[in-house]
Amino acid sequence: MRFIVISIKKYFFTVLFLSFILSLMLFSASNLEAAQNGLKLWANSVLPTLFPFFIATELLCKTNFVQILGKFLNQFMKPVFNVPGESAIAIIMGVISGYPVGAKVVCNLYDHKICSKSEAERLLAYTNNSGPIFILGSVGVSLLGNAQVGKILLISHILSSLIVGFTFRFWKRNQVDLTFRNYKSESKELIRVSNLGEILGDAIKKSISTILLIGGFVVLFSVIISILSSLEILTNLAHFLANFGVPYELALSILTGMIELTNGIQVASSSYPAFPLPCILTCSFLLGFGGLSVLLQVFSIIAKSKISIKPYLYGKTLQAFLSVILTYLLLI
Repeated sequence: MRFIVISIKKYFFTVLFLSFILSLMLFSASNLEAAQNGLKLWANSVLPTLFPFFIATELLCKTNFVQILGKFLNQFMKPVFNVPGESAIAIIMGVISGYPVGAKVVCNLYDHKICSKSEAERLLAYTNNSGPIFILGSVGVSLLGNAQVGKILLISHILSSLIVGFTFRFWKRNQVDLTFRNYKSESKELIRVSNLGEILGDAIKKSISTILLIGGFVVLFSVIISILSSLEILTNLAHFLANFGVPYELALSILTGMIELTNGIQVASSSYPAFPLPCILTCSFLLGFGGLSVLLQVFSIIAKSKISIKPYLYGKTLQAFLSVILTYLLLI
């Protein structure tokens, strides 16, 4: 048995990627359409929405705004979330901008020695959230046709993230990062008129790299969902769950949303007229969790910083269930 397990681990990714290439060839027509749709989604929604935020956060880390914010909020952030006051910028940007800006800001704070590794991991658990434009506009108004429901989803989403933040204040609280040096002890170069062009150019280069990375994930997971649909894997699993009383449309939306958020919520919205409450709770769960696509986006962003992905995964799972509870309480 041990030999079999070792063999599976050794050849798992080889078999997986060969199967993916084979599926790309077998379902080339539907995959091409899915890739085109993913590219359109990235170009029309993701790029114009997130790219300015990436540039803004890069530039903010070159100013004294973070230090000023830390002086005002340190007495609140430290006892409540067990992180320095300067890290409030990650919470703010994570709430107003959407996935995966929060993770990018946390990495910037860690790379600039504004927070330690354990503090960055605490922040990562709850600062990477879905944006209000997506929740209110795309989900509430466009897909569900109910602006009030969009407001409830947004409130529960923010509250659940803050509860997760308070819970994760205990994450590695006794661990001391000996390699951490406070940013105040560094001669950090701030943005000035003389170096504005250089710093702006560097911020744009880093932002382009990140936004292209996200675009790659959007296209890739659009194709993966297309392949799974062609193989009828998701539909068969949804029919299986339907045998246990779960509505087929909601089961399919959960399975799809666990892979890619936007597609999952779009599938869930189709069941809104027939199952309004379960549909809303499903959307709340998916918004809180984010999906595998966002998880891998965050993983790719934090990889160079050596920040652990575990607190993010635990935090998003907890937030997903808390969002459902809070949404239900706000609806009744």
